[in-house]
Amino acid sequence: MHVVLRLFGHGATHPAAFTPAVERVKSLDQRKALKEKSIVDAVKFRNVGPTVCSGRVVDLEVSPADASHFYVAYASGGLWKTTNNGATFVPLFDNETVMTIGDIAVNWKNNTIWLGTGESNSSRSSYAGVGMYKSTNGGKTWQYLGLGESHHIGRIVLHPSNPNVAWVAVLGHLYSPNQERGVYKTTDGGKTWTKTLFINYDTGVVDLLIDPASANTLYAAAWDRSRRAWDFVESGKNTGIYKSTDGGNTWTLLTAKNAGFPIGEGAGRIGLAMTRQGGKPLLYAAIDNYFRRPEEAPDGEILTKKMLKTMSKHSFLQLKPYLIKEFLQNNGFPEKYTVESVRAMVEKDKIKPAALAEYTEDANSLLFDTPVIGLEIYSSANEGKSWKKTHEGYIDQGYNSYGYYFGNIRVSPRNPNKLYMLGFPVLRSDDGGKTWKSINGDNVHVDHHALWVSPTRDGHLILGNDGGINISYDDGESWVKCNSPGSGTVLRRGSRYGKALQRVWRPPGQRRMERPQYLPI
Repeated sequence: MHVVLRLFGHGATHPAAFTPAVERVKSLDQRKALKEKSIVDAVKFRNVGPTVCSGRVVDLEVSPADASHFYVAYASGGLWKTTNNGATFVPLFDNETVMTIGDIAVNWKNNTIWLGTGESNSSRSSYAGVGMYKSTNGGKTWQYLGLGESHHIGRIVLHPSNPNVAWVAVLGHLYSPNQERGVYKTTDGGKTWTKTLFINYDTGVVDLLIDPASANTLYAAAWDRSRRAWDFVESGKNTGIYKSTDGGNTWTLLTAKNAGFPIGEGAGRIGLAMTRQGGKPLLYAAIDNYFRRPEEAPDGEILTKKMLKTMSKHSFLQLKPYLIKEFLQNNGFPEKYTVESVRAMVEKDKIKPAALAEYTEDANSLLFDTPVIGLEIYSSANEGKSWKKTHEGYIDQGYNSYGYYFGNIRVSPRNPNKLYMLGFPVLRSDDGGKTWKSINGDNVHVDHHALWVSPTRDGHLILGNDGGINISYDDGESWVKCNSPGSGTVLRRGSRYGKALQRVWRPPGQRRMERPQYLPI
């Protein structure tokens, strides 16, 4: 009784046309010209709130010499800097073409910041960027480095000793196929770029890491996903983990058949982390496993959709009336469909029992009738040749059914068995991923995307989420909130902050409908 019209499927070749990056970059000049002619240009903005949180953090970089000095990148609120442990922040990226950021990387030795625009979380509110920027003076001025059609940048990795070498994980367009996605490498400080890994027009790279002990060894997480205004296919057969042993010039797929890692149409977003155990590399990978869970047997006597789909007319008419009544009530049938009226329709062959199941089904109900496996954690002690799941059962507290919005995993540099998973809450494991617990404090916002784990002090964490920055010194048992940046504010004339509007928080819910309780500001 429900009809779903799918205009373009996964890998569609005829989506709506996008605005070329070159035109979007030129729009900055147009904006400046309009500002000069504006009759209200001299009127300042005034911050009218909210005052309890800033905006969605996508990355943070902390000084190795002084942990009170760090940079914070916001999804659509620009780049901010603090030198007093988050007491105050200064904006650094207010005057460029866009303010949406995917990732940053910092060379602390030469005060250079690399910034990739366009967040990689793939929500409707994940706005496209225009490529790469670089600052050689700590964010005072910026140089545009191209990669305009990248749109969404997942990670930037810097060479540990050569300041001219960097790699960028490019996720690509969110709403259309495009060629500028994969892994890009520069050897001249960003003047030119070479695409060294490309899978196809719908598969980009969302995460990237380098082996600290070997600058020629890198790992990349490819993500096969396709979003349209009417649909979102967030997993696919081209998702996988790749490895390079020649400085990112060539790549080999690690997660092939029989490697122990989920592959195929249900393989969703992957996050990577690396440490060392006994001097040998230890890899961790978090995956949004979009394969379905085995169906569980019903608890007690109950009438299910699966039973109705194969039930005969005779068997239906023999059902106890209360079973039919419970099914009608639990599935939201209109009041006119009573036990008596439905039995009469089946008895007179106006409908088959299967029609009752079909009436309740659309894309969202099918999703929740057969839940996805969801978050899983895997480890590899042989540089990605084979993988083992770290836990039994499901990690249901991670992010339910919308892993496209999360996917980052971190491991303590001091303890290879201490892991942190960023999802709806922030989770911690003290036993190598076997068990997990939430360390989301009462003063900590939900939806987490960035985490720094101190390499010198146990329990020192800096966390970035949809509400800004939190800091902990006891491994997440308690948190300090640092929410002074006006990156999630509503503005009116009268304030010096010209930040972009951020979304308000929305509770978890349906995946393809993307939590419809959310109402944008």
